[in-house]
Amino acid sequence: MWHVINRYKYAVTALCVGFSLAAMAAFPSRAETDGLAPYFKELADPNDPGWSRAEADIRRAWSRSGSPAMDLLLKRGESALDDGDTEAAIEHFTALVDHAPDFAEGWNGRATAYFMAGLYGPAASDIAHVLKLEPRHWGALAGLGTMLEEMGDDSRALKAYQASFALNPHQQDVKDAIARLDKTHQGTAL
Repeated sequence: MWHVINRYKYAVTALCVGFSLAAMAAFPSRAETDGLAPYFKELADPNDPGWSRAEADIRRAWSRSGSPAMDLLLKRGESALDDGDTEAAIEHFTALVDHAPDFAEGWNGRATAYFMAGLYGPAASDIAHVLKLEPRHWGALAGLGTMLEEMGDDSRALKAYQASFALNPHQQDVKDAIARLDKTHQGTAL
């Protein structure tokens, strides 16, 4: 697996260098998700009792492409991922992004499948597409953090995790990753 990581490490690093998290937030949201702002506000408040409903509403909106055929491809790709069949998942998600290139969740699904297959370069490229289409996608940011951390780029991994956590502070795994990386960086003197 490390040979695969090393092969894509430079591609992922190059992709991320010019694509800062601040720049990602500057991209305009898609019209279909503009109405989600109140839900994102609820979700970002760690004390809001309606956060889980807001999260579910956002996820539901993200899963709708506007086409039953594209929604079916999304479901097939997700089912293949659940079954551990990354090759089939990549095929389904590739068909989806080919036919619906403005549908962020298709890119996110394929990024996940590429990541699970150990293909970090293509995964990072797809995450860039997700964040261009939906810069508030906390899952894509968390996935970017995971990839960067696995490649040893803890500084940028921490930034990606923090950006994800700012959008959705109810992610225990992201909270744990931030604490782990903060602890690592506190012990490093410059």
